[in-house]
Amino acid sequence: MASSKEYLDYVLELLSETDNIRYRPMMGEYIIYYKDRVIGGIYDDRFLVKPTKSAKELMPEASYELPYEGAKEMLMVDSEDKEFLGELFEAMVDELPKPKKK
Repeated sequence: MASSKEYLDYVLELLSETDNIRYRPMMGEYIIYYKDRVIGGIYDDRFLVKPTKSAKELMPEASYELPYEGAKEMLMVDSEDKEFLGELFEAMVDELPKPKKK
């Protein structure tokens, strides 16, 4: 099942107070970037982020979900707190790989 544009808009609204957010559609889903690093995505209308050390510490109760079959597990984001989401992304960003040079 592909993710809906409405759910993408909902997540983007939650992230509206966080700068440097962008997304890219990919095979019916959406990859979310923060400061040009892949931080997570929207899969089957679920907002998932990579399970970095910071993400696990800030969301200790978060469930692990498979974004799609054969993928690595990610953490389900279950918060509508815009400030928390900005703090989460800022805490995670340095733990994520830098974009590859083209």
